[in-house]
Amino acid sequence: MSEPLVTYALAEGVARIALNDPKRLNAISEEMGGALLSCLRRAAGEARAVIVTGEGKAFCSGANLDDAVELLKDPEPDGGGQLERVFNPAVLAMRDMDQPVITAIRGVTAGVGCGIAMAGDLIVCSDTAFFFHAFSKVGLVPDGGSSWLLSRAIGRVRAMRLMLLGERLDAQQALEWGLVSQVVPDAELDGTVMDLAKALAKGPKSLATIKHLAWQGLESDLETALAAERIGQGQATRTRDFREGTQAFFDRRAPRFTGS
Repeated sequence: MSEPLVTYALAEGVARIALNDPKRLNAISEEMGGALLSCLRRAAGEARAVIVTGEGKAFCSGANLDDAVELLKDPEPDGGGQLERVFNPAVLAMRDMDQPVITAIRGVTAGVGCGIAMAGDLIVCSDTAFFFHAFSKVGLVPDGGSSWLLSRAIGRVRAMRLMLLGERLDAQQALEWGLVSQVVPDAELDGTVMDLAKALAKGPKSLATIKHLAWQGLESDLETALAAERIGQGQATRTRDFREGTQAFFDRRAPRFTGS
């Protein structure tokens, strides 16, 4: 029996989703992308926090070249079809789910893998991690949301250089530029990410609103953001978690949130 292309495990409210083709550095095929999307949708229905990572020494080395071979056989190939079918929906699922998503990155993160990595709400890197927007090296364009996510995170000028020249961006530089949340020694990556995810899984229902407000804020003006915050705060004050958090404050104890 062959190993699944994407593994899924749920424990203590945390869904761990891992690309699982370490021999190919988790090069992602359309089939693997579809499995990733299915796992994300499952997590959206049963988890309170989500980890997306890769098994082995790499997060994702980009698109699986077997798919590219098939495209080359077509006289009028359309590489955008794969994006529309599985990769774009996967990135949007990460953004749109209520659960905080942590991407745990080690080793190479290239091509469409960069978009998946950058779609995390928290992006935690091993000190071995690096991003490689290599599209221009093979005559392609950035995908997986990279043109938007990278430019928003580090600015157009820096993003343009990385994408036009296909330069490597190491984890520490990515941290200094504001692309990632944290860099830790490789041996500590899995434990650090799981601790973060467990803490988020114990958080209040308002974490979902915080996440959505932050994503919406990337494209809204101040007036729109203020209006969205007003609606969100109204919703938050009607949750059980708000009552528990307030009571815990007065009781001088740690709150026991239930996500409701």
